[in-house]
Amino acid sequence: MQGIENKVIIITGASSGIGEATAKILAENGAKVVLSARREERLKKLTFEIGKNAVYLKSDVSNEDDMKSLIALAKEKFGKIDVLFANAGTMPGSNMSELKVKDWITMIDINIKGVLNSMAAVLPEFIAQKSGHIIVTSSIAGTKSVPGNAVYSGTKHFVRAMLDSFRTESVMEGTNIRTTTIYPGAIKTELLNTIAPSETKSMVEEFYQNVGLTPNVIANAVLYAVSQPDNVDVSDLAIRPTKES
Repeated sequence: MQGIENKVIIITGASSGIGEATAKILAENGAKVVLSARREERLKKLTFEIGKNAVYLKSDVSNEDDMKSLIALAKEKFGKIDVLFANAGTMPGSNMSELKVKDWITMIDINIKGVLNSMAAVLPEFIAQKSGHIIVTSSIAGTKSVPGNAVYSGTKHFVRAMLDSFRTESVMEGTNIRTTTIYPGAIKTELLNTIAPSETKSMVEEFYQNVGLTPNVIANAVLYAVSQPDNVDVSDLAIRPTKES
């Protein structure tokens, strides 16, 4: 696709689901992808499938040094960075009255700190070159209140507000950094595996099984945003099944 060939794109959470599908679609359209996740065997397999235009680093978005190493790998392998897709996330949902504090902290570490760590690592490059594109996976849960998933919803509201504020800062500072927040609805990924077994989880799984979309629909949305001319900023994309309210 025009506008994407030879772009160097970092993808966190690349070992499955949206990250994996996006890596494949971007590479098929001529991009070079730098893959990050904690599951090395899956990364190794995906990198092998894509070929010479992919490289990976087993890394944890909650670790600031890991993200700095990821940026260094991208520059060493491909000489530059054009896009960061901060996609890693987790969703161990529960009512707050259950007091699953460890789950809350995990979501903050990955869904919030993970995005901030990856942005902090790449921003010096983007600011110096006065160009770049940051794409973050929020959620439809980041656009409304979600009982039974309050902390997850809160983390996704955070990235929505943060990235929109950053976009305005970039305009004011003249750094030309584009931003895109993606709001997936019911997408068939491994995210539901992080929810503890419950009646609610069973209902959600049934809904996803019946109407959920494949990760490719989000991957195509990323492709669309990345392929736009430099003077076009696709700021927000909400993608969900037709039957999802």
